[in-house]
Amino acid sequence: MIETTGNPSLEVSGLAYAYPDGTQALYGVNAVIGKGERVALLGPNGAGKTTLVLHLNGILHGGLGTVRVGGLAVDPKDKKALREVRRRVGIVFQDPDDQLFMPTVREDVAFGPANLGLRGAELERRVADALERVGMLHVADRPPQHLSFGQRRRVAVATVLAMEPEILVLDEPSSNLDPASRRELAEILLGLEVTVLMVTHDLPYAAELCPRSLILSGGVIAADAPTLELLADDALLREHRLELPFGFDPVAAARAR
Repeated sequence: MIETTGNPSLEVSGLAYAYPDGTQALYGVNAVIGKGERVALLGPNGAGKTTLVLHLNGILHGGLGTVRVGGLAVDPKDKKALREVRRRVGIVFQDPDDQLFMPTVREDVAFGPANLGLRGAELERRVADALERVGMLHVADRPPQHLSFGQRRRVAVATVLAMEPEILVLDEPSSNLDPASRRELAEILLGLEVTVLMVTHDLPYAAELCPRSLILSGGVIAADAPTLELLADDALLREHRLELPFGFDPVAAARAR
């Protein structure tokens, strides 16, 4: 495991979980992510990545182990603490339409902070700041369904940024994006001063955005190392059913940095 410095944004210790049908998804996950780190969560389908993510803000619970966000325990029994955890951990889902449901972009981005009780000038500031950070302030009064897929994904990121989270969790952020939208989103994410956990099968995107990666396989963390180091290990990738796209050379990418 890579040593992190300072107060960690996320601490997962001994996290195990089985679904009600008896399917064991996590067998004892241990991970620490430092404040401001950008970390990719890699792994084959069925490895438990989604199950882990849903534990980070208490959507799933009831198994063994602990999760702490900025030192605050994720405890479903403590409603006040759980509310704060869900503010601190913002999840951007793979399909932006899962997060965009209001008549206008502005209303979508305002929805979360308004539920926290924000009103007036502070709410307007949150909305404008979040949209500005993703380059979408100019579409604030448009219906989200009139935007391109890439634009909707950026607005979905803004809905989370408006909550001023400590951790931004991204589920397959590059999926279904054209090359230009993929590059634009990468530039936005690189400019954010938040802790990022990116769940992805896009290994070059992980290499571009995340200096560190975790491989979750078989319900445990099977590897934790610098991303380019992991991607250069052919045997490790094969063991965990991860494949680099044709022509991508992690050694050359490392030299270019």
